[in-house]
Parts: sequence; structure tokens; C-alpha cells
Amino acid sequence: MLWISFPLLSKRSQFNAARRGNTRKASWPFLFLCLALIFSCTGSGASPTNTTCTGEQLTQLEQSMTSTLISTPTDTDFTLMLESADGRTYSVSTGASTSATSYESASTSKLVTAVVILSLVDQGTTTLTLDSKPQDLISFWTPMVGTPASKVTLRHLLSFTSGFMTEPDPVSPALLGCLDRQIQIFEDCVQQIYNTNKDNNIEPGGQFYYSSTHLQIAGLMAINAGGYPSWTKVFDDFKLRTGLFSHSTYDLPSATNPRLAGGMHWTGEDYLEFLRTLYKGQLLSDNMRKELWASQRGSATVESSPVRDALSEDWPYALGNWVECANSSSNCVPTGRNSGPGAYGAYPFIDVKKGYFGILARQGALGTFRNGIALFRTVQDTAGKWATKSCGN
Repeated sequence: MLWISFPLLSKRSQFNAARRGNTRKASWPFLFLCLALIFSCTGSGASPTNTTCTGEQLTQLEQSMTSTLISTPTDTDFTLMLESADGRTYSVSTGASTSATSYESASTSKLVTAVVILSLVDQGTTTLTLDSKPQDLISFWTPMVGTPASKVTLRHLLSFTSGFMTEPDPVSPALLGCLDRQIQIFEDCVQQIYNTNKDNNIEPGGQFYYSSTHLQIAGLMAINAGGYPSWTKVFDDFKLRTGLFSHSTYDLPSATNPRLAGGMHWTGEDYLEFLRTLYKGQLLSDNMRKELWASQRGSATVESSPVRDALSEDWPYALGNWVECANSSSNCVPTGRNSGPGAYGAYPFIDVKKGYFGILARQGALGTFRNGIALFRTVQDTAGKWATKSCGN
């Protein structure tokens, strides 16, 4: 800080000087210039708090993350991979986990499914839009005009506000529901979802309910809009066009009846490449990316939210992904991060505000949703500094 001292006269000195008749008027222009120098040099009197990290400091941040992660007790092996906007990468693995390990997706497939469908909308090669309705593309979807079932759109389905949230009961206690059966015709399962929910009189957009049913309907709309024989062919076409997910597939409970909300196997390498391409704007148009990341929940009441249940936080939902908030109140303050965590604790995210993305790849027991998020949060502040190269106090 630059200090400039000014000679001050005591009252007695001022009085004596006045008696001698040699007092001087203050040089105000000079005084203002000096004050300006003070504030311009000090930033209004405050010391700078952030400086750009040196290479050594970035290495120290990486070492700090690694030390924290490997010393934190966890329920399963994991691989964390991060990448900054300027292309810097960081990764750490524990136990048998690697970037090439194949993991069951659980709900991390929701973001993938949404992007695959939105890419069809974006291409304009089909009649599919966010305002498309199931009855436009699905023959058995025949609700009465004006009923809630007749008002459902693709947007409602991708944002889980369609009202079609109840999974069909198995036909007998000895059988699984159609979403979990390997030998099951995909279209027939969607018809069961329709029959189960068509008369519930829930207005689309009125309730947010986290369920696998919405994406199954959206998937059949995409299949029929593009003239595909199956979801596998939809995904194969996406992979061919983009070069993504070369080691990943939708195969749970089976390839012929994939659960689009949670039925993938992927590798961390594949998923990180997907996030990179999405972050760089190479998958969807600008307008479609805005739709993808923006909260679509509106005024819907929250009837089912694993984030609320596990973290006591109220994250709105976009299209196949969550809009993370900085607090747990209903007044969401977006952090600039969107994510798609899964029930086994995997945690993929894109942080636009801090300019980085990444995935915590892991497969714990079913219901360990919060464990992956909790683990990443042990290094999240350090990761933010690493991504933005912000060091200092």
C-alpha cells in the first residue's frame, strides 16, 4: 500500500502563524490528486485477494486434491477426472477403478438420453420438437381432447413434469415390472405406462416427479419420429454422427428393452469426452443448450426428488439434468453447475461459471447417491481454484 503523509499544524501553531500573518490556503487540487493516487494504487484501500496461480501453485492444488481424496473413507473405488476450459486435466483413481472401467450408469444416463433426443430435435430431420405430443407419434396414445394426458409434450417428459410418473405393476408377484424385465417389448412397456397413468388427471407441468417412466415415453417418440426400429439404432446413429461413447451402450435390463433413465454401461473416458463435446458447444445449437441447462420445473410442486431426500437441498430440474443451487431454500441461487448424479454415486457435471467439467466414476451399492457428491465436495473448493487459476487470499 502507498502511504502519503501530510504535515499537520497543531491549533497553537495555526494560531501563532495567523498572528504572524503568514497562513496559507490549502492546496485542494494537490490534496485530491494525492488521494486519487492512494485509491488507485490500493483498489479503494483494499488489498487484492486473488492472483493468477503459478504452475507450482496449480501443482500444489492438484496434490492437495489427491491427498484429500485418497485419505477420505469411501464405500467403493473411484476415478475422478476433471478438465478445465483451457484444456488442463486432472485425474485420480483408487483401487481397481480406472478411466476405462465399465460402470452401470444408474441415473447418469438421463443426461445422455436427453441430449440424444435433443440432437434429433436440433437436426430438424424429423418432425420432433419440444412441443411435440406423444399422440403425434405413438399410435396407442389416444386420450380424449382436453384431458391432461392430451396436453403432455416432449418438454414435460424430459423435465419429469408430465404427470406420467407411476411405473406399471408387474402382472404377477413373481415377475418384475416391465421397466426391469429383460424379455420385454419396449413399445409394449410404454403402452403399459400409458394405461397406468392416463386417467390420473395430473396436469402436465403441475408436479415434478423423479421417475423412469417419462424418458421411456420420450424415447419411443424419438424412435418413431426418426423411423428407427429400436432405441439401440437411435443410439448407434448418435454414436456414428458424433464419434462418442465408443465403449458404452444401453443394455439394462437388456438391449431390446433398455431403461433410458438408468440402463447404460459407460466408461469414465467415454463420459468425460461426452461432457467435453457438450461443453464446447459441438453437440447442440446454442438455443438447444440453453433449453438443456435451464430450469424447466416452473411452478410445479415437488412430489419426488432424490436430491431433496438425500441432501435436503432443493435443486430444480432442467432437461435430463439438475440445476444445482447454493442453498436449500425454495429461493434457488444457481451455482452455474448442472449435474446428473446416479444412484450408485457417480457424479458427472459441467460448471459453466468456473469453466470446467468432470465426472466422478464409481459404482457403490444402490442408494449411495449422496456418497459421490459428498466425496467430490471434499475437494470442490480446491477444484474451483484449480479450474479458474485463482490463488491468493
